[in-house]
Amino acid sequence: MDYLTLAYLHLATILPAFLIATVQLVRPKGGPLHRQLGRLYMVLMLLTAVISLCMPASIGPVWLGHFGYIHLLSLLTLYAVPAAWQAARRGRIATHRRIMMMLYIGAFVLAGSFTLMPGRLIHGWLFGH
Repeated sequence: MDYLTLAYLHLATILPAFLIATVQLVRPKGGPLHRQLGRLYMVLMLLTAVISLCMPASIGPVWLGHFGYIHLLSLLTLYAVPAAWQAARRGRIATHRRIMMMLYIGAFVLAGSFTLMPGRLIHGWLFGH
């Protein structure tokens, strides 16, 4: 699959995930809607992480001809999502909350800010090449 197709797929999963996560931050927790939105969010984040692992690094050091530092956040997401789900299922709500907050910061604040760096596709779309 070409890079541009992967970028569009990535945006198609990360943008709704961002909206859902932001809504989840301000809405009451634990109800049926929280659980339904949470499931959708977790699926979107897992898809996002897998898609991003298929996208080659374009900035900084590259390992194995493909992976860069940003891919570490994808691996962290693949760990964090099931860990957060498991914590919630076991009633460890404080752990669930902490993981979800760290995921929000890592995925949207940290990784999101990386997308605005010169040389990245989103930077080019927003600010021109």
